Amino acid sequence: MISANNVTLRFGKKALFEDVNIKFTEGNCYGLIGANGAGKSTFLKILSGEIETTKGDVTMNAGERLSVLQQDHFKYNDFTVLDTVIMGNKRLYDIMKEKDEIYAKPDFSDEDGAKVADLEAEFAEMNGWEAESDAATMLNGLGIETDLHYKQMAELEDTLKVKVLLAQALFGNPDVLLLDEPTNHLDLDAIGWLEEFLINFDNTVIVVSHDRYFLNKVCTHIADIDYGKIQLYAGNYDFWYESSQLMIKQMKEANKKKEEKIKELQEFIQRFSANASKSKQATSRKRALEKIQLDEMRPSSRKYPYIDFRPTREIGNEVLTVDGISKTVDGVKVLDNISFTIGREDKVAFVGPNTLATTMLFKILVGEEEPDEGTYKWGVTTSQGYFPKDNTAEFDNDLTIVDWLTQFSEEKDPTYVRGFLGRMLFAGDDGVKKVKVLSGGEKVRCLLSKMMIMGSNVLVLDEPTNHLDMESITALNNGLIKFPGVILFSSQDHQFIQTTANRIMELTANGLIDKMTTYDEYLESDEMARKRQVMNVDKSEDND
Repeated sequence: MISANNVTLRFGKKALFEDVNIKFTEGNCYGLIGANGAGKSTFLKILSGEIETTKGDVTMNAGERLSVLQQDHFKYNDFTVLDTVIMGNKRLYDIMKEKDEIYAKPDFSDEDGAKVADLEAEFAEMNGWEAESDAATMLNGLGIETDLHYKQMAELEDTLKVKVLLAQALFGNPDVLLLDEPTNHLDLDAIGWLEEFLINFDNTVIVVSHDRYFLNKVCTHIADIDYGKIQLYAGNYDFWYESSQLMIKQMKEANKKKEEKIKELQEFIQRFSANASKSKQATSRKRALEKIQLDEMRPSSRKYPYIDFRPTREIGNEVLTVDGISKTVDGVKVLDNISFTIGREDKVAFVGPNTLATTMLFKILVGEEEPDEGTYKWGVTTSQGYFPKDNTAEFDNDLTIVDWLTQFSEEKDPTYVRGFLGRMLFAGDDGVKKVKVLSGGEKVRCLLSKMMIMGSNVLVLDEPTNHLDMESITALNNGLIKFPGVILFSSQDHQFIQTTANRIMELTANGLIDKMTTYDEYLESDEMARKRQVMNVDKSEDND
């Protein structure tokens, strides 16, 4: 259990949190939500003790251990993968190292023997002998193969480091677990594993995530940050949304009735206040009028962008033909003889753990890379808008936002261009910002403005939801659902895929899996295929 008691945090005169009182109890998973800038990550840092409050305090039950998902991917570069995970329980790791140092002494004394005996007892009490196997099980579940467990963290790709740090946070059954965007950069298999882990986790979890499906799957409660306060709701994200909308509706209806009553009383008072025979009644109504208080209807700090992709040209029947494309990157063949045809109604999600293959395929299709073998051909009626996973090159210049966007627009009128920026919540003064100083989320919103202003009838999007808040993801999701053209996209957001795609492709080591189906149906059929494979293996072993 962990609780915030009268917590206030001020930066100068601005209060990010004001007298927050909230308790997070054992056995529950809390989704911490709010608009960008509301203070979700900051509140987690307050709970972990990384940031001191201006007023109030945070308390935990005595003897409980708190674990935090680390964000610094380079912090453990000098350690092995397994050691990094076990460091999630600092006391256990310290005991392991102290034992090793004592046993390595050339002049092992009686005092050393007594000390190491105490350490061994504590080590056994903490299930230390299972530490390496427990850590290895977590790593394997997250998709990190056993041959990587004894490598240095410095040798791992960033996407694998993310998984190791997640395993570190989960390791050793912490009493309170704080997770800030744990699904970022995880493949869908790893997200599925994490979902099951948290569903079965018995202690307290507080998680910040922009993945709506994930929050629906794991959360028992939602803690909503708005205007420096935190309101707690029982249920998952969808239940919070329905409850909050219902609450707003009820408050509006209650206020409407109160306003009607106020008007009725005011009219009576105005008519009869000068009438001696009605003066008592008028006075009584004045008292009743003073007691009526309208509910404060403070607007939410959440802001939804307006995303609407409108093709300037209708797409024809011939869209895209890919024939035998292969590509090797750094000695590894990431694409091997890939062939498929895209039709005019297709909304294709590329799924699976091999994200490098998807990114390379997209780069080839938009002309940024050349295949080693094979060909592709776009239909003559098509025009492609591309959203890259790595947008660094797009913004490596000294242009202002308006000038940057204008270069992609046929209409060069600044007012017209600013209209598209306004849709993505850029205020008037933002237009003169240099694009190279924008945040990750602002760059993504610029790219979406670019795709809207270009009016392409084929959209190629590589992980477009990264760096977006929940409101922007929802707006993008709705924009793609309405889009009348063709979409090729990748994402780690389950709900985003399920509601957008009508065709699923997975680039595997054994070739391309291509199915005209929804994502949930694809996962169900994939799970059934895995079960059949396991059953066949068991049967063959029995026959042996």
